[in-house]
Order: sequence, then C-alpha cells, then structure tokens
Amino acid sequence: MTAGTTSAAAPELSPLAQERLRYRRSRARRSTLVALASTVLFAGAVAVGITSSPGWPRVQDTFLDPAIAWSSLPAVLEGLWLNVRVLVVAEAGILVLGLAIAVLRTLRGPVFFPVRALATGYVDLFRGVPLLIALYLIGFGLPALRLPGVPTDTAVLGTITLILVYSAYVAEVFRAGIESVHPSQRAAARSLGLTHRQSMRLVVLPQAVRRVLPPLLNDFVALQKDVGLISVLGAVDAIRAAQIESARTFNFTPYVLAAVLFVLLAIPTGRVADALAARSARRQGWA
Repeated sequence: MTAGTTSAAAPELSPLAQERLRYRRSRARRSTLVALASTVLFAGAVAVGITSSPGWPRVQDTFLDPAIAWSSLPAVLEGLWLNVRVLVVAEAGILVLGLAIAVLRTLRGPVFFPVRALATGYVDLFRGVPLLIALYLIGFGLPALRLPGVPTDTAVLGTITLILVYSAYVAEVFRAGIESVHPSQRAAARSLGLTHRQSMRLVVLPQAVRRVLPPLLNDFVALQKDVGLISVLGAVDAIRAAQIESARTFNFTPYVLAAVLFVLLAIPTGRVADALAARSARRQGWA
C-alpha cells in the first residue's frame, strides 16, 4: 500500500467532531470581527476627539507637517543607520558578556566566591546606575583620562556603555534560565562522564537559552529605544539629526518622524518575542 493510499484511507471526522470544528471556526471568525470593529471604533473616537480639540490646527502644524517630515527624512534615516549599527554591535556584546557573567554567578564552591562576588557587584552596580548617567560618566569621563588606546568616538563610547549596562540585566535573565534547569540534568550529564564545562555547554545552556528567549527579546526591544540615548554624547544618530532639523525649521515634526522610525524598527522584534512566548506557553501546556 502506497503512502497516498494510506493518507486517502484516513478516517473522517464524526458528525459531532465536524460540528464542533465548525463551531470553533465560527467563534474564531466572530471574535476576529468583534476585535476589528472595536479597534476601528476606538481609533475613530480617539481621532475625532483629537482633531476636534481647539488647539489641533496648531499641533498639526507644529508636529505633523508633511513637507518638513519629507525634507528631514534623509538626515533622520542616515542617523537611524548609525542607531542600527550600534544596536547590532551592542546586542552581540551583550549576549557574550551577559552569558559570561551569568555563568560566573552560578559557579559552585567556596573557591569561586571572589568570582561570584565580583559578578554580583557588577550586576548590582550597572543595574542601579541609570543609563543616562552611565553614558555621561563613561562617554565623557573615559576620554578625560587620556589613556593610550582609549576610544574617543562618541558612537563607540555609547556602544560600550550600552553593553555594560544591558549585560547586567541580560545576565540575570540567563542566570534565571540556568537555574531553572533541574539539577537532575546536571547529574545525568556527569554520570555520562561529562565534565562540568561540557555539562554546562552541551546540556544546561541549550535548555536555559531556549527558556529565556522571550524575556531576552523583550530586553532587546528596550535596547532598540535606548540606542537613541547616545545622542547625548554628540553622536549624530536619528534623535540628534531630528534635533538639528527641528532647530533649523523651528518645528517638532522631525522628532515625530524619528519616533515613528524607532517604532517601525521595534515592531518586528516585538512580534517575534510574542510568538516565542506563545510557543513556549503551548509547549508547557499553558495555552
């Protein structure tokens, strides 16, 4: 019997099962239509409320001027390209440094206490310092030391600061994933003759990374916004380009344009994070 014949001979659903399937599909269509209608009504009510306000014409001229947005688009896009490059480099550095700190914090034994204490102090320090203050301290304080080999480029200094600060948050995410792996997994790996390093690399870390992907992506969504803060150091990114264009035109439309571009940059990552979270919930039987 061929595969085609086997698939063709698959049993059909019973009338009761077919009726349930039709009911679920009708409920799904109805829910979709209700959600769409309520969204349209809410958006329409908000739009009418805003556009009918007394100050709307002035707000429209000041924040939503199409001609100024179009003329500012090339400069803001060029600045956004710098933000994207900083984002890619920072994400790679954060993943490496955050994972290293998380592994150091999970080392067992009294001999590793100084290492654990150093890693814990790092996390406490950079989670406690506001990012804006860290940018000022590193971006302006590090070049002031005049040490040989210390970078002076504002984009590089901003990237270093983002890596240092966000690695503290990501390290805690990785540590939670590592500690969520049941100790029996480590014991089974050691019983097979694997060393501690091999057990961590081949057994523990793959499971931990898979479990923390949704919160990890959420941290990177926040990072996509915070890369704009490197403008305080003088880097001509999207925000600084919008500031220059706003000062030139005496209009705030370039800021709105930069905000829209950052939102468009963050939406794909946000949807990926939602999809991974939903898949993780389905695997664990929560949804």
